[in-house]
Amino acid sequence: MLNTSLNRFFKLNQHDTTVKKEVIAGITTFFTMVYIVFVNPSILGDAGMDKQVVFVTTCLIAAIGTIAMGLFSNLPIALAPAMGLNAFFAYAVVGKLGYSWEIGMGAIFWGAIGLFLLTLFQVRYWLIASIPLSLRVGIGAGIGFFIALIGFSNMGLIVSSPATLVTLGDLHTPSVMLGLLGFLIIVILAARNVFSGVLVSIVSVTVLALMFDPQVQYHGILSMPPALTAVVGKVDIKGALDTALIGIIFSFLLVTLFDSSGTLIGVTDKAGICDEQGRFPKMRQALLVDSTTGVLGALIGTSSVGAYIESGSGVSVGGRTGLTAIVVGLLFLLTIFFSPLAGLVPAYATAGALIYVGILMASSLIRVHWDDLTEATPAFLTAALMPFTYSITEGIAFGFISYCIMKAGTGRIKEVNAPV
Repeated sequence: MLNTSLNRFFKLNQHDTTVKKEVIAGITTFFTMVYIVFVNPSILGDAGMDKQVVFVTTCLIAAIGTIAMGLFSNLPIALAPAMGLNAFFAYAVVGKLGYSWEIGMGAIFWGAIGLFLLTLFQVRYWLIASIPLSLRVGIGAGIGFFIALIGFSNMGLIVSSPATLVTLGDLHTPSVMLGLLGFLIIVILAARNVFSGVLVSIVSVTVLALMFDPQVQYHGILSMPPALTAVVGKVDIKGALDTALIGIIFSFLLVTLFDSSGTLIGVTDKAGICDEQGRFPKMRQALLVDSTTGVLGALIGTSSVGAYIESGSGVSVGGRTGLTAIVVGLLFLLTIFFSPLAGLVPAYATAGALIYVGILMASSLIRVHWDDLTEATPAFLTAALMPFTYSITEGIAFGFISYCIMKAGTGRIKEVNAPV
């Protein structure tokens, strides 16, 4: 009876799949992306947020968004707080610029509102199509370099130096050795197509840290979720309406626009349900779910929410419908009861995941036309200046400005589209 109802609602037969395939796909996707429940609290905790509460809100928003995606769009796509923007929020907006996390999260909220409006008025894909490939690629790669720098710093491999700005850290410290071990576990397992490599790495390094690092203390695994009042309801939406934050809000909006939209196209293409123009069934519903979840995520205190490319792991083992997403969402709900683990995992245990994501994001640079300096220059400046200035906003600004100057200076001003 249950199988019949699920088959009818998710149209399993039409998508040449079964309940068993969808459940296996959901479990696969979950274990591929569950690392975010450890990485997100680690990063946002550095901004002064309560790690255990962020652990719960990360699980909660991932569950809500993913289940909604499954119910309303019938797509095997999971949502969760996005990598990159959480690091930008914690280390640049809060750490470097000195804003409180409450105001910084308010800026994320307004960026999410902007994305929702672009989606609602159906201008989202027009913007993506109008902004040049070199800038889109440069932004993604720059964020990759930025979060990789955070990863290197968190494990102590790269440290500050008054003589050379940065230098190599002490390779004999436990944090560096264990951090590098975690990174190698990830990349080796990923190269061998082991989908849960990031989770395996985080668990392995944390266990070793318990054995060799006296600063890592065990405080249990299971517990009832903590009260969320330390984060939920604290977001300063009004305080974020500051002219000084306009560039940051725009950065949050722009990066989420490219990241989430590109992921949706990539995963649906892998599932064989995306056409040559990047359109897929129930596209409008999927975009509304992902942009609405982003707004809700900011309200409860998590970084911008978006579709996860790790959803492709579930698709690769047969996931084709929203039932896959429902399974992922339910598993995130169960994870809420493991909140003590958020305080157990040291920063260097998640550093390898940051570097690995950086590799994945930087790989898009191969798409830049390097033999055309009017395209190569803005792509390079965008990607390079994000980590060198420690700011996504400055990287984007230099990229857009240099693109216009290069095109105008070479008599190709007509190639500059309206959004640029």
